Amino acid sequence: MRSLVLHRGGNTLAIMAAALIPLSAMAGSAVDMARMYVVKVRLQQACDAGVLAGRKFMTLDSGSTLGTDATAKAQAFFDNNFKVGWYGTSAPTTRFVPTRTSDNQVSGVATITLPMTVMKMFGKPDVVMSTTCMARFDIADVDTMLVLDTTGSMTCAANESSCTMTSQTYTRPDGTTGYSYVEKSSSKIKALRSAVLAYYDTLTSSADAATKLRFGFVTYASTVNAGAAIPSTSMVTPEWPYQSRRAIGDANDGQPYTSAGTGFSYSNCQRFNNLRNPETGWDSNGRAVRYTNANWSSQNGGYCTADTQNLRPLWRYAAWNADITNFLAGNAVQDPSKVVTAMTRWSGCIEERGTTPGVTTFNQASLPADLDPDRVPTDTATRWRPMWPESIYIRSNAGPGSQDTASDLTAIGSANNQQGGFAACGKPVQRLTSMNRTAIENYVNAVDFRALGGTYHDVGMIWGTRLISPTGVFASDTAAWPNRNPPNRNIIFMTDGAMAPNETIYGMYGLEWSDQRVSGGDFANLTAYHNARFLAECEAAKARNITVWVVAFGQTINSELSACASTPDRAFFASDNATLTTQFQSIARRIAMLRLSQ
Repeated sequence: MRSLVLHRGGNTLAIMAAALIPLSAMAGSAVDMARMYVVKVRLQQACDAGVLAGRKFMTLDSGSTLGTDATAKAQAFFDNNFKVGWYGTSAPTTRFVPTRTSDNQVSGVATITLPMTVMKMFGKPDVVMSTTCMARFDIADVDTMLVLDTTGSMTCAANESSCTMTSQTYTRPDGTTGYSYVEKSSSKIKALRSAVLAYYDTLTSSADAATKLRFGFVTYASTVNAGAAIPSTSMVTPEWPYQSRRAIGDANDGQPYTSAGTGFSYSNCQRFNNLRNPETGWDSNGRAVRYTNANWSSQNGGYCTADTQNLRPLWRYAAWNADITNFLAGNAVQDPSKVVTAMTRWSGCIEERGTTPGVTTFNQASLPADLDPDRVPTDTATRWRPMWPESIYIRSNAGPGSQDTASDLTAIGSANNQQGGFAACGKPVQRLTSMNRTAIENYVNAVDFRALGGTYHDVGMIWGTRLISPTGVFASDTAAWPNRNPPNRNIIFMTDGAMAPNETIYGMYGLEWSDQRVSGGDFANLTAYHNARFLAECEAAKARNITVWVVAFGQTINSELSACASTPDRAFFASDNATLTTQFQSIARRIAMLRLSQ
């Protein structure tokens, strides 16, 4: 017996048999703890997804409950992220409960039962796991610059393949006469007004009392009305050359004839020799009369005859310097291209500063003054100039240095030409500022928020980027609020057409036929040159961390519009008025950021 007791053979087997139970418990607890950890993480993710969906679809009405639709969406998202039976789990009577909090957030409680595997052998019961979650539908401070196409086609309906536009006049807020087209009952510009308000409503519904929102507007056609936004020191002064005309003498107006009359003394008759009448200048029609070779006789109480020639001004059409000091000040001034009284006042639309013509590729590191949103005006080339359509004429010869000597031509600023959109000047831009709904509504419903003119996307994008650039001329408008992070900056660019420049339109780059600031004289590629400017400015905006959203209304999204958007999913198409509102709301919801708070 003593030998048996002292024999060590088989001890290991006995020890292992004795240790098997605690070792199994340790391994089983590790397995089940790992399962619990994985299930817990997945349950938390599903809970988060559920409350995020619930908050997104919750309506901000006066009720205190989450609502049927939001509850269903929350439950669906939870279910899609945590399937019943996963890892052997089973659902209690209520697996996920989303609720609405008093401060209009969504909280949730998720519960699941996880059965044990190895530890079940040791009497460990199933574990009921629970987690909580909460979601805020919140936005950081947001700046939005709305760049809106207000060209003539915006008065048409979205479903019209062709549209007849009827011109009309109206009185601008400054009392001057404005021109536009008559809006149809289902016009795109009416839909645009509704879409802008829907964007505002959707964005502000996500904001709490501490959220800061700013809005700005650029309405564009062939130019923008930015005069009131530009500091006076950033405008060219005291002169600027316009493609205009000046009277350089007299020209005969028709054939000469002989005038005669009685009752003249000899001395009175001789006064007609080499006399231009009226002596003070031209009459109200821009005409005058010249008398020569006066002859007197004593017959009929003094008979006087004189050779008579009707006169008109002899005009030279060229680039003429004009004193713009009083014009810039907003005063009514005499149009220097007229010989009769013709008072005009600056409407606020501008000619752009210097650029490089005939270019289809731009270097973001060395943009010309017109495309550089951060360039501070320091000289004539980098300052802006007032448009003066009443003093602009298209002469026969093209080119900046060309001249014509001709009879009367019609100014671009004539009523007929302005009604035709050859010098469209729309509503003044709105610099970024805090605006409530009434202010937004007043802007889009103002008497001068009207449609006229041709489509120049680069014009709108240049000024949209310039007004919201965080490092530009107007940087103070978009600076971070005190003790807050920089705002999220957005440009919403809406258009209903493709680029359509014309060398005979007087716009932001002057009169292209004569100034050739974009084409360099190559009119065949004028559209390509403007598209290059548009895309360069889109890139300039994105380089400054500005998110660019593009909405094509009633037309397909062409390659230029698609490339302008920050990403392909930020380019939208709206085929009709209702869809335009939906797309603006969608943009507002995407600008708003869902943020988990618990």
